[in-house]
Amino acid sequence: MGDATDAVYREMLRSPGIDVASLSTRLDLTESQVRDALDKLADLALIKASWDGAGSARPVSPHLGFQALWAKRQAEIAGQQHALDEARARMASLIDDYMNEYAGARGSGMEKLTDLNSVRNYLEKLAAETEQESLAFAPGGPQTEANRLASRPLLTDLLSRGVSIKTIYLESIRNDAGSVQHSTWLATQGAGVRTVPHLPFRMQIADRKAALIPLALEDSAQGALLIEEPAVVSVLCALFDMVWATAAPLGEAASADEGLSAQERELLRLLAQGLTDDGVARKLGVSIRTERRMVTKVSELLGAQSRFQLGQRAAEMGLL
Repeated sequence: MGDATDAVYREMLRSPGIDVASLSTRLDLTESQVRDALDKLADLALIKASWDGAGSARPVSPHLGFQALWAKRQAEIAGQQHALDEARARMASLIDDYMNEYAGARGSGMEKLTDLNSVRNYLEKLAAETEQESLAFAPGGPQTEANRLASRPLLTDLLSRGVSIKTIYLESIRNDAGSVQHSTWLATQGAGVRTVPHLPFRMQIADRKAALIPLALEDSAQGALLIEEPAVVSVLCALFDMVWATAAPLGEAASADEGLSAQERELLRLLAQGLTDDGVARKLGVSIRTERRMVTKVSELLGAQSRFQLGQRAAEMGLL
């Protein structure tokens, strides 16, 4: 809220009915500063008109006030998640339409890489040619130690050339010591590392000019689509920026509500979509055993005795 606004709010809680002049005197603020603070508190719904109708203000209970602010923030997050889902669907549709119309056309700005060797070779080429910025979605949960070691020379080379690296992983890497160590190493080298409960697909973007995404969004083993068409790359960059803005930096705990982590809230959302335990586990990047433990924990937290009741409780509490 800012120091002045915070001080005004606390003084109003201590001294109900206090007027602007008294607030100004007690807090050593100008009346203009006090009125600015009151305007901000009104915008935050932390003060309301006094019951006496005399035009003065009364403070709202901190519990009620911040509960309303938190509900507003949760609604914003839900809106962002909905926007991400819509963006993913539009992206898949756009790629399908583009490929159907321009497949085989010269200069179409898209190329299929149909085997993993071709994909890995091109990733090395892309890394060598990147000059300014490397952006990546890294779903699938914790990587193997071999993959992490293999990626370090490429990452070290990029960072030594002053390339900005931003990578978004799944929340599940926070539970894997090797992945945390690797991500911490990246962060100490100057790379940006954040996590989210769920990523739409694997993606690599170089200098906001070229992108690699899976041919089959749910299965990167089937090869990749190289995209250099500016209009499509700009959409993918916008998607990355949207996810990055809501992701939790490594070292910060994911936000929680009703005792649930961001990952557990995503678990509820995926279950509500009708996904099986196996499907939810794949999207969260965890084992099926871990996913079932999470379901049990969330059910206990929400007081649900069955999957059906879990859905009911989550809906009643505004978690979906």
